[in-house]
Amino acid sequence: MPPLDFSVITIFPELFTPFSEVGVFGRGIKNGLLSLKTINPRDFATDNYHSVDDEPFGGGSGMVFTPFPLYKAIQKSKKSTAGPVIFLTPAGTPLTHSKVLSLSRLSGMTILCGRYEGVDQRIVDLFVDEEISIGDYVLSGGEPAAMVIMDAIARQHAGVVKEADSVENDSFFDGLLDHPHYTRPAEFNRRKVPEVLLSGDHQRIAQWRMKMKLVETLTKRPDLLLTASLSPEQKKVLIEIREELRKGVMDEERE
Repeated sequence: MPPLDFSVITIFPELFTPFSEVGVFGRGIKNGLLSLKTINPRDFATDNYHSVDDEPFGGGSGMVFTPFPLYKAIQKSKKSTAGPVIFLTPAGTPLTHSKVLSLSRLSGMTILCGRYEGVDQRIVDLFVDEEISIGDYVLSGGEPAAMVIMDAIARQHAGVVKEADSVENDSFFDGLLDHPHYTRPAEFNRRKVPEVLLSGDHQRIAQWRMKMKLVETLTKRPDLLLTASLSPEQKKVLIEIREELRKGVMDEERE
């Protein structure tokens, strides 16, 4: 299978060196499952200072990415990288698990990292296929967001994560948050691991984990339950959880 090819347009390519060398993403590159190249718009600047920004028309604070260096960088990327050009911006569509899954099925993509006050709108209008946001906040540039989106996509690409079960049990995989996790020691700071996890009864453990996923989602992200596809059993358990929470007995399940 050919690698999933990422091309990132950034004026700070050095930020991606450690990202491409360590962790899950680094192993994916080492094993030939992923590829990452960076393209610096400064390489296409036409002045002696390699400038890629200028003052905004109409006045105002800050600087704006000029179109020509970005245009040339996008052209270079598309010669070797298939797939859409994605611009990371607060104005984009929110990144969700379903979006990550759809992007992971592509053969590649070009990710455009903004800086300064923004990017000349003509670049967005003419060459960007999709705008994506990783959250309702502002970063100094698109580079951290690019790493977030690439890491999320890479995890869904076949073979990148060794244990497929680990990916399938992640939060959001089934529309719910993950259940709590515990490891040794069995007691820490006078708090004990839930007894069921020490029982060796795999059926009881599976039931507990299913219930705790619903508890976590209901108490922390109830909005997810509006779109989650729950089985009849999960729906029944959710009714029981709501009643237990109303009575104030839920804490016993965690101890």
